[in-house]
Amino acid sequence: MLNINVGGKLFQIAYKVLAQYPITRLGKLALYTDPAKKLQLCDDYLVQKNEYFFDRDPSIFHYIFHFYRSGVLWVMDEMCPSNFVEEIEYWGIHLKYSQRCCRILFEEKQDELNEYLKIEKELEAELEPLDSGTQFDGKFLGEFRKTIWNLIENPYSSVPAKIIAVMSSFFVLISIVGMTLSTVEEMKNKTGKMWMEQMEMICAIFFTSEYLMRLISSSSLKNFLRAAFNAIDLVAILPFYIQVLFENLDEGDTLYHEELHKVENVSKLGKVLKLIKLMRIFRILKLARHSTGLRAFSFTMRQCYQQVCCLLLFIAMGVFTFSALIHSVEHDVPGTDFTSIPYAWWWAAVSLSTVGYGDTVPDTILGRMVAFVCISFGIILNGMPISILYNKFSDYYAKLKAHELSQ
Repeated sequence: MLNINVGGKLFQIAYKVLAQYPITRLGKLALYTDPAKKLQLCDDYLVQKNEYFFDRDPSIFHYIFHFYRSGVLWVMDEMCPSNFVEEIEYWGIHLKYSQRCCRILFEEKQDELNEYLKIEKELEAELEPLDSGTQFDGKFLGEFRKTIWNLIENPYSSVPAKIIAVMSSFFVLISIVGMTLSTVEEMKNKTGKMWMEQMEMICAIFFTSEYLMRLISSSSLKNFLRAAFNAIDLVAILPFYIQVLFENLDEGDTLYHEELHKVENVSKLGKVLKLIKLMRIFRILKLARHSTGLRAFSFTMRQCYQQVCCLLLFIAMGVFTFSALIHSVEHDVPGTDFTSIPYAWWWAAVSLSTVGYGDTVPDTILGRMVAFVCISFGIILNGMPISILYNKFSDYYAKLKAHELSQ
């Protein structure tokens, strides 16, 4: 018998049993005749008791011990998959010796654990800033840049930092409100335009100052330019300066500018200006920097992109299928709107989403039956991913919020 001491517990296994598994650690220990090679396989050897000592988990070794006696590796649900895999790899035993049913359940649990650890790591990266306070030590104007970094990137560091975070969200809302009011007919007079321009200038100055402060306090220009939030900040301030540049291309030619404003709606330059002004709507994305809910929503969409893409695929299949069906039963009806399958796409999309505008409706009994099936399919299709997305969103939001409060 081979005496084995695992974590203070003694086990005895016959040499002939261990010899049946020569590639395992204990199999090699039983077959080797060189004492030096045996000592390389264990942590210690007690000469008085003739025991080979292993500093491993004795509770898991019970299953290893059972494996040598029965030839079957037990896998219990309460085991940590990572710890169990580490232990059996140490003893040189493959998971293939376990029963197929146990192995399938174990691998599923292992995949769930790996996915959980992956999501936890990505959640930490989601909240972890590009820089940290320690990265400014020993650098040029380190203390000054660290102070600016705390004001801009860490709203929980001080009261002024919290005020700046609130002001950032406030100016984003003011900018969006200003852009919205600029389209109102009553605000297109001279006084209204002047107020809107002044409001836009103040917001642009604040956003520019905020962006420059982040740029100054960044320890790596490359990482700063690659960050998504910094790209959003840049998009938030560029439209203002591009608009100013276009409007002052020829500052000395007043007549040209007067004619330009007259034909702004039809000229190419006017269309470019409208497009640039429309880009200001992306400023609302700046709210995600200080909004846990928006971050959780964005993270949920990134994690569930496979489910979302699968949902879009099913919707596309439903649109093509039901548009073809409704066209086949309605195209002979006088005055029908379903003159072709592409014309029926809009009706199928609206019906599948259960919005039901009612602008296009079938006239025949058979067409209404197709519409009923289409709407029923849309209800089932839209209800499938809601619980998955909501549960994941709630989980991610709670974890992000807990991480913020722990800072």
